[in-house]
Amino acid sequence: MTHKLFLVVLAGLFTGGVSLAQSKNSPSRGELLYSTHCIACHSTQLHWRDKKLATNWSLLKAEVDRWQKTTGLRWRDEDVAEVARYLNALYYPFPAPALGRTGAGSATAQAKSKD
Repeated sequence: MTHKLFLVVLAGLFTGGVSLAQSKNSPSRGELLYSTHCIACHSTQLHWRDKKLATNWSLLKAEVDRWQKTTGLRWRDEDVAEVARYLNALYYPFPAPALGRTGAGSATAQAKSKD
């Protein structure tokens, strides 16, 4: 009986560890949106180029918003913020608001305000 209990506990620990590893490495919503809708036209050089338009968090978010509208994606403000966060973490060192706080108004309006 003790041997069976040990095996059940061991199996539970193993499968719990596997699910934790999978969720820890799961792509963010921003990464999924970007890789699904944006990567076809963008390469890493776009984000590293000298003449990039995004020079702060607000402008980065505004660029994501502008391009999603241009391509007709109709993303919510939260989706724009998630993609901007993903790009910010990957390519840009801009200070960004805490998660869950995307700020008031549209990304374009925020870009016009001071950081």
